Amino acid sequence: MQEQFENEMNLEFISKSANEAFARITVAAFASQLDPTIEELADIKTAVSEAVTNCIIHAYENKVGIVKIHAKIHKSEIIIEITDNGKGIENIEMAKEPLYTTKPDLERSGMGFTIMESFMDSVKIESIVGIGTKVTMLKKIKEQEINQQEFKQMTSMP
Repeated sequence: MQEQFENEMNLEFISKSANEAFARITVAAFASQLDPTIEELADIKTAVSEAVTNCIIHAYENKVGIVKIHAKIHKSEIIIEITDNGKGIENIEMAKEPLYTTKPDLERSGMGFTIMESFMDSVKIESIVGIGTKVTMLKKIKEQEINQQEFKQMTSMP
């Protein structure tokens, strides 16, 4: 039986650099229904940006391909899957190492997966050489608490 999610969205776009901002903003807008803090939203946007950039730069290497994003909301969590049908990753553990890059000539920092892992609560990378890669990221949005003093200020009449 398939797990029930409160909401889901799908997004597909071609692997052009201009679409990275589109993807980041779209996922952030979808995540906003969880009422995240500005910091949590920035974390999600940064992680999505890194994953999409990896698809554009590494998976398709000067070719045009399709990047797919599937996002799901369950309780206070957002799960984001970013998939490509590019060349795949030969050694995932090596690719996850900070400062490792296959594109030093393009001034890549080699921090993409490290950044994703530091901004999200969990990151899973699946890849098959010649078939493509799927990065699944999860972020738990913390409930916002308002203390009684703040509540009184928010609800008092001027």
